[in-house]
Amino acid sequence: MKPDTLVLATPRSRLTDLFVLTKVRVNTLVVATTAGGYYMGARSGIDVMSLVVTCFGTALVASGAAAINQVDERDTDRLMARTRQRPLADGRMGVGEGRTIAGSLAIAGLVGLWLGANPAAMLVALATLLTYAYVYTPLKRRTSLSTVVGAIPGALPPLIGWAASRGTVAELAPWTLFLIMFLWQLPHFLAIAWLYRDDYARAGLPMLSVVDRAGILTGRQAMLWAATLIPFSVLPYLLGLTGPAYAIEAIVLGTLLLALAVSFAIQRTDSSARTLFYGSITYLPLLWLLMMIGKKG
Repeated sequence: MKPDTLVLATPRSRLTDLFVLTKVRVNTLVVATTAGGYYMGARSGIDVMSLVVTCFGTALVASGAAAINQVDERDTDRLMARTRQRPLADGRMGVGEGRTIAGSLAIAGLVGLWLGANPAAMLVALATLLTYAYVYTPLKRRTSLSTVVGAIPGALPPLIGWAASRGTVAELAPWTLFLIMFLWQLPHFLAIAWLYRDDYARAGLPMLSVVDRAGILTGRQAMLWAATLIPFSVLPYLLGLTGPAYAIEAIVLGTLLLALAVSFAIQRTDSSARTLFYGSITYLPLLWLLMMIGKKG
């Protein structure tokens, strides 16, 4: 099959390709943290319609960004076992079609946020799109620091929600949500990078797990970022967003995540990396749930 050619497919398979192209499962987290940011920013009550529009608009922008990413990475995706069946990498979808879908989704989401929420929410979503698609994506081919850069757009969705509920992010409180998301992503993605280090090596992507084959730096960084997350996760309490119970619970959860990172740093095995990965995806929803339950006001 020739690269970048469009192949006719059944409606069912085309729908599946659209789901893969827009990373629907991954973007569920984006929408959830956007909703969490909206809730934490709301001063009194929840405007359900505004919340729905905000989440839907954010989902469209995130889907557009994911599609841009797959258009730009189709060559490297073909080289990795876990991504070679993506529609653009496999040639089931053409580049022009992928770009059209990506642009249409992103523009629709930005316009929806502008009209249905407010300009501040739209601008944060635009920053998310630009940093993910046009900063992080090209950096992946050049440096292992791309993981740190990529954590920036991944941490912005709560600010979209906060901006939608308050009309601004020019306060310290919403940035604590950003910092929590930013720091959480690093041990999470370092675990993923270790599990798929051979895939990344085949694609020529200089992830830390590729340039650090022994895993010493990868383990140390996972441990460092997990440790740093603990005090920063308490900031919502220190700034008056939550009560003291949340602070205690956040410390306990953070300590458990750190223990998994320490185990990975010591063992540097696929098993310990997988445990850290699953621990991280358990940690985040629990922390957000506790934060929302403990919200003041």
